Amino acid sequence: MAVTLPGIFFSSHFPPSSSRSRSKTFSSSSCCSSASSSQMELNNEFGLTKFKEFPYLSAPHRNLMLDLVSTVENRLGSQLLPCSLPPDVQYYQNQSGSAHASLHTRSGNKPSHSQIDFILGSWIHCKLPTGGALNITSLSAFLNPLTDAPNFLIELIQSSPTSLILILDLPPRKDLVLCPDYLHTFYEETQLDMHKQILEKIPEVKPYTSSSLYIRSLVSPTAIMVCIETEASQPGRVEEIIKDHVDPIAKEVLGIWLDQCACGKREVGETERAILEKRDGLIKIKTIEVDIGSNFPRLFGPEVADRVLGAIRDVFTV
Repeated sequence: MAVTLPGIFFSSHFPPSSSRSRSKTFSSSSCCSSASSSQMELNNEFGLTKFKEFPYLSAPHRNLMLDLVSTVENRLGSQLLPCSLPPDVQYYQNQSGSAHASLHTRSGNKPSHSQIDFILGSWIHCKLPTGGALNITSLSAFLNPLTDAPNFLIELIQSSPTSLILILDLPPRKDLVLCPDYLHTFYEETQLDMHKQILEKIPEVKPYTSSSLYIRSLVSPTAIMVCIETEASQPGRVEEIIKDHVDPIAKEVLGIWLDQCACGKREVGETERAILEKRDGLIKIKTIEVDIGSNFPRLFGPEVADRVLGAIRDVFTV
């Protein structure tokens, strides 16, 4: 499971001149606060625009990601804080320009007793030495220890016009053997397994197995992990499968997560909260070490990688 990240060209913008002249009537601290706030708003607008461009995707793929992001942000609304990433983390590229990426995060609003830890969306585009390009898009939603409900994950990895890997899951946050009620509530009653069965009936869809045992240990029994392989003689078939099958299934799974997990209420005692906090923390650390830390320096160089990984660590530990 990858986390995509971006950040490079950003031009600083001053507030309108009228605003600057008015600010002179305030104290220096008020002036700095106003300028800082204005700059932050500009940064957020810039980063969100770059993230939602999804510039290297086909129309069905782009529409799916835009719809998922908009659904999450519209539904959770006041539970989320604005993105606080610096501009050169919200969008970035490597020195040669062969890899570009964008990262968008929104933390949960703790004073509102939000159950959201943070939302993380990203895309990455990397030219391949053999020609063509690798495009990875992902949207993850992590809950905090106020609830023990599962998280949400979708990732699409496309290495050619005829090949796409889809990972879609509600990763559990409890041991399903020790907690059969948890398995029943979030995976059996919601009939999540039905979506995987529907997809696997499509001739071009085959099961996908991650090479990482660690990744395979994190996902649920109902996780959709499939590879879509089409013939070169069928141009546009991958896009057709995304539009007709992946799109409605992804939106339904997200709807289940929003209703049953993000907005559902669960009784979690203090002892269990401590266990959840420790488990969630270990997963975040491992994600940086295994999933991101091993790939980013190679793709973006050490300077960009250190900057982006540092920002991710800050989000993970807020």
